[in-house]
Amino acid sequence: MDGTVVDTEPYWIAAEHELVAEHGGRWSHEQALDLVGNSLPDSARILQAAGVRLGVEEIVDRLLDAVVDAVQRHVPWQPGALELLAALTEAGVPCALVTMSYRRLASVVAERAGGALQVVVAGDDVAQGKPHPEAYLRAAELLGVRAEQCVAIEDSPPGIASARAAGARVLGVEAMVPVPREPGLSRTTSLTHVGLAEIAGIHAGAVLDLS
Repeated sequence: MDGTVVDTEPYWIAAEHELVAEHGGRWSHEQALDLVGNSLPDSARILQAAGVRLGVEEIVDRLLDAVVDAVQRHVPWQPGALELLAALTEAGVPCALVTMSYRRLASVVAERAGGALQVVVAGDDVAQGKPHPEAYLRAAELLGVRAEQCVAIEDSPPGIASARAAGARVLGVEAMVPVPREPGLSRTTSLTHVGLAEIAGIHAGAVLDLS
């Protein structure tokens, strides 16, 4: 979700910077990028190591409060995201939102997607965060399909690994961090390059480079 459907990574990075600074530390952009795609508890533990003297749950709550507040004021949709979701909905393709963000943030995004996201699996819905496949396996189950029948759109190495481990075909979107060049992995630099034909091709087994 963060970085794929909505451009919320800058919100997360700003919240991380503020939290570390409150505790007298410094937080680099490179450190922030290392958290992209991580589960929130894992990110909280890394922030503890950077000097944040709070418990994991309190760190998660502080980050979520900041990002949810920002998203409620303005949802920063990635270019092409709403158009692709609308096209998939019109074509009768069921869609799920699979994210390591918690449900109180994911629900805000899903509610503003015009009914396109029929299923939400959030980070606090699963025991194992990405790169474990649990979230994608659960989403497929809730959609009533096998993960092997799904095309996942991801923007981070942990997310890509999670979807591939579940058996889904994957389109990697290069947003905040580089998308690895891996056999069988489709790639793009923007969802503006992706439509029904491209999703259908990936679903059928094509490996596309849309960058």
